Amino acid sequence: MPKKLGIIIPVYNEEDNISQTIQAIKAKVHTPYVIYIVYDFDEDNTLPVLKRIRKEGVDLVLLKNSAGKVVNAIKKGLREAESKYLLVTMADLSDDYDIVDQMVSLAETGFDVVCGSRYSRGGKQIGGPLVKKTLSHMAGLSLRYMAGVPTSDVTNNFKLYRKAMVDTLKIESDGGFEIAMEIVIKAHFAGHKVTEIPCTWRDRQKGTSRFRILRWLPKYMKWYLFAVKKRAKG
Repeated sequence: MPKKLGIIIPVYNEEDNISQTIQAIKAKVHTPYVIYIVYDFDEDNTLPVLKRIRKEGVDLVLLKNSAGKVVNAIKKGLREAESKYLLVTMADLSDDYDIVDQMVSLAETGFDVVCGSRYSRGGKQIGGPLVKKTLSHMAGLSLRYMAGVPTSDVTNNFKLYRKAMVDTLKIESDGGFEIAMEIVIKAHFAGHKVTEIPCTWRDRQKGTSRFRILRWLPKYMKWYLFAVKKRAKG
């Protein structure tokens, strides 16, 4: 029987971070889980580290993303993971694993999406580019008040989804991390229950981020306008 929680981690040469990330999950997450690592190519330097970690008894599933791009890695994880709840997180120690069990508890009460929120009361963002922070904060707050989306942090990819709900959505994102924004907006307007929980986000200390603000900004705007138009139509 599949474990209750599937933790989806897209990786791209995360040799310096993946061991610490998995150790943090082991220490802080008590809900029974399996970790789905989604990688793009066989030479990825994350893989040898994962082979060593597997020997420690960690429940790991490796999924190869032949289509490339982080957005396709996330899609593959969401599509192929078999757990009741799916958590998307990064391999760079930026996300707040202290709240994962609380996220699952909220889902157990009936929520279909539980958003880790840097911008709700009690949330925090440590480091990261000011422009990125400002734009994401403005997007979240304005969509909450203009479109009724029940989270102040639509852009954060650290979200928990009910697998059965995800399977009903047509996910169209093709750029990058805008996929989280698409899912939460579509879920909300389809009548699914969405909530948020404060989280602390820390900028990565090692490796290179795959976030590309200028390239992906039009992708975010697509879903921002989608939400505003949906609300306007009533």
